[in-house]
Amino acid sequence: MNSKPDVRDWFPSEDGNPVQRERMMELIEQLVRGVDELKNPDGVNLKGEKQRDPDFYGQLAAQSFIPHEGAPLREVNTELLKLLHGHPYHTKYFFTNILPMASIPGMLGMLTAMLVNGNNLWDVYGPAGAEAEVRVTAMMSKLVGYDAKTSGGYTTWGGQGAVFSGLRIAIAKYAPDALKRGVPNNLYAFCSEAAHYSLLKSLEATGIGSDHLIKVRTLPDSSMDVADLKHKMEKVAMTGGVPVYIVGTTGTTDAIGIDDIGQIRAAAEETAERFGLPCPHIHADSALGGFFAFFNDYDLEQNPLGFSRGVLAMLAPIRQKLRMLSLADSLCFDFQKLGQAPYVSSLFLVKNASDLRLLDLGADETPYVGHRGYGDYHTGYTLECSRMASSISMYSLLLSFGVEGYQRLLAQFLEVNLRFRQSMAAEIPQADIANPDNTGISTLIRIYLPGGPRFAEEIGGTCSALDIERNNRLNELLFEKLGERRDRMFFGDTKKHLLVGTAEGREIPLYVSKFFVISPHTQPEHVPEIVQYLKECVSEVCEAFSLSTAK
Repeated sequence: MNSKPDVRDWFPSEDGNPVQRERMMELIEQLVRGVDELKNPDGVNLKGEKQRDPDFYGQLAAQSFIPHEGAPLREVNTELLKLLHGHPYHTKYFFTNILPMASIPGMLGMLTAMLVNGNNLWDVYGPAGAEAEVRVTAMMSKLVGYDAKTSGGYTTWGGQGAVFSGLRIAIAKYAPDALKRGVPNNLYAFCSEAAHYSLLKSLEATGIGSDHLIKVRTLPDSSMDVADLKHKMEKVAMTGGVPVYIVGTTGTTDAIGIDDIGQIRAAAEETAERFGLPCPHIHADSALGGFFAFFNDYDLEQNPLGFSRGVLAMLAPIRQKLRMLSLADSLCFDFQKLGQAPYVSSLFLVKNASDLRLLDLGADETPYVGHRGYGDYHTGYTLECSRMASSISMYSLLLSFGVEGYQRLLAQFLEVNLRFRQSMAAEIPQADIANPDNTGISTLIRIYLPGGPRFAEEIGGTCSALDIERNNRLNELLFEKLGERRDRMFFGDTKKHLLVGTAEGREIPLYVSKFFVISPHTQPEHVPEIVQYLKECVSEVCEAFSLSTAK
């Protein structure tokens, strides 16, 4: 007698019968309950130990084989839950950057997409995703000030996908035949020193080459120095180069620095007119900070949601710059960041949907899909062929949170960060805030020993390289201390914040730790405990460093 399971048992039912539905719900409940049992609100990692020694992944590769016969799904779930042992989880002590908690509405939207598993390439294959994509594109266009009748967009694989798509449009605008004949060798792109490395990878991928990426100086608030941008565009144009693409970062990864798109637009248009060139395509990399556009119409005077004065003071400069987003030719929203969606959920927006047609494929190039007498939504202009319907998750989030919900959540993040800055300044004399001019959800922390130069002297350009490198070593020790204990509280860090000049004329990046408010479970009342923990770590590091240098 054949006791092997019917292959249909691995799939949802065809007819919606309650027996199969109940079986599936039991399996989902097993996973959800299993994760709940692993949670530890007094730490960061889920329970369970993983000894990740240097040969950990090598051993996994040696031990892993496809079984000849499959296991029952409940046993498979047990193995899946073992993967989660020791996994970081978003408790109140989770403050490393850009790793948000997937919300319930975001997960429900993703589950909805998975239940029908449509391909968002074409509405004949994925009508639900296509409808959600059009709705979300219109919603977010109206939020930033685009005309939803003429704007366009689509979901893509992250901020990197949006930056790359913007570059493809920039090339096609200047050289429409580049898609067939290849990219001209005199094109240049510009971004700030604080910008994400996405543009570097995009220039490599398009064949323009990373040598044609011009980095622009940043100001103390981590925003682009537009005067330096203008100077460098002019220098390129005078030597026969063509500035085609500018990425303005509206929320840098570390400091939450926001470039002024209005000033960038003015500098680009002036330079283009002077040299008889088309204006470069301007992309606002708003993957992270763009969600603060939910405050663009918030009345700071009436303050209907009752935010503290400190939060209102933080919002004012953010709102001033984000109201300029509509001046960008394209932008993006990473819903898997502050949008609170599961990975990967990014939206690429263009001010003029007609720009997308510059990248579209002909009917003879896509014989499998689109360009039929049926179906009205074919995204042949996307780099991806198969596209997940992450737009459904975004749609679920926008309906669930609403403008006010996002305002309340982001304001909570700001309030926690404000309290942290105030408490750290009072409790930890060895620490300086390395992004004091950035009023976002991140505080960059740089520590010092008594008697030496501090942050103000370092950014002033008068410190010796020896002093700055010594301070970097001290801060690297703090990285190691916080990293070793990240199961208790999970801080972030970076070895590249602000290139500062030295007395010898060199440029050296500053090393900083990061307190990045990203978990909804972190409340203002938790700040004293967090600062006390950080204070203990800083004291231990400073004492150990002093002893080692004395020896």
